[in-house]
Amino acid sequence: MKIYDIINILEEFAPTALQEGFDNCGLLVGNSSKEATGAILCIDVTENVVDEAIDKGCNIIIAHHPLIFKGIKRLNSSTYIERCIEKAIKHDLAIYAAHTNVDIVPHGVSHKMAELLNLQNLHILAPKSDILCKIVTFVPPTHIDHIRRAASEAGAGHIGNYDSCSYSSLGEGTFRALDGANPFVGKAFELHHEAENRVEWIAPSYIADNVIAAIRSAHPYEEPAIDVYPLKNRWENYGLGVVGDLQTPADEHQFLQRVKDIFGTKTIKHSPLLNKKIARVALCGGSGADFISHAKRSKADIYITGDVGYHKFFEAENQIVIADIGHFESEQFTKDIFYKQITKKFPNFAVRFSESETNIVSYF
Repeated sequence: MKIYDIINILEEFAPTALQEGFDNCGLLVGNSSKEATGAILCIDVTENVVDEAIDKGCNIIIAHHPLIFKGIKRLNSSTYIERCIEKAIKHDLAIYAAHTNVDIVPHGVSHKMAELLNLQNLHILAPKSDILCKIVTFVPPTHIDHIRRAASEAGAGHIGNYDSCSYSSLGEGTFRALDGANPFVGKAFELHHEAENRVEWIAPSYIADNVIAAIRSAHPYEEPAIDVYPLKNRWENYGLGVVGDLQTPADEHQFLQRVKDIFGTKTIKHSPLLNKKIARVALCGGSGADFISHAKRSKADIYITGDVGYHKFFEAENQIVIADIGHFESEQFTKDIFYKQITKKFPNFAVRFSESETNIVSYF
């Protein structure tokens, strides 16, 4: 098994095309065509993690946070990042990062937090927008089912819990074949009228090329008309953060203690408590302070995230409790997501959780 086989599994689950513009997901160091000997899972790549991979004979490190986030202008061992890169290259290790793409997909980071809190009726807190497109083609009625099947198999028409979604309307197309053409119907140099179905699908724009290739391959016409329209629609099943309901409303102090126990955080920074039951919970793994307004609009009683600055707590405005449980604490179970995806396909492959990784933030 090659390293790229492991990468393909992860990217089927969380395509790198979904990452935020500031991010740097994917294979950061190493050769994906090497045989895979084992994987180490971690949140952050440190020198201890690299040493651990070497000691345990694992040649791919899969991390949540990218080791290389900004440009590297030199490699002279002056920072831990440079030393990790140098050591990985010397020992033929691959380093792979799946960051905001795993935050955005269904069953990603925030969904894992919701699962641990046993939340029900989950919805995306901040759905993605500007990532969907509409793909349209025109085909004779005799071939419409063939085209629909090909586009669906390429990933088009997947909406929520449904797939193979498309729409068609009947009309008339005209064309005239010129010198060198080999028309499916009609004669050269004669204007031809043909009954055609306009067929359309919604798809994420990053798979548009694959869908177009599938349509072209299945289409009877030599030169099929295919249009792609960008959409402003929000992608309700994909985005950052999650909102859900507790099965039984809980006292604020009891719920915060439960959060401390589950996520192993020694202290929770929070805005003033509101002396009411917690029934609806919003959360976002990592640095989610920018989505406080989304949490308030969702009518959540509490918003759980990390890296909340002092002034951000004022945005609670006695409408919601804002709880900062820590960046690492909120994302630590991302490793379980990686483990599940890899072992589901390769149950006998050596996948290990890092034993040397620790939270870089300490509490006195």
